[in-house]
Amino acid sequence: QVQLVESGGGLVQAGGSLRLSCAASGRTFSIFAMGWFRQAPGKEREFVAAISRSGGNTLYADSVKGRFTISKDNAKNTVYLQMNSLKPEDTAVYYCAAGSLFGTRATMYPYWGQGTQVTVSS
Repeated sequence: QVQLVESGGGLVQAGGSLRLSCAASGRTFSIFAMGWFRQAPGKEREFVAAISRSGGNTLYADSVKGRFTISKDNAKNTVYLQMNSLKPEDTAVYYCAAGSLFGTRATMYPYWGQGTQVTVSS
């Protein structure tokens, strides 16, 4: 099993920045990719960004390209999501996910964190 714990959410004004962290523990050797998803009230969970084990490959949703950056520290088994130029439509619960496949579909990731709330005020 893999355990994921997110941190770093909060309330920020539009145009501001936040950095989310996701620390993995347990059978981390089984993880090939990690990703971030988000879910706003009344909406389906959507893909935000993903990164491969080496960090050499990344994927981003079109809505966050150029504003968000995913990175990782393998020594700490931690993935980060740096979010800049935040918009009110970025408001959502952000979830960290991990799995053995690299992609944008939530079904590729069997392990999930509990989520962290990000609220962007206008």
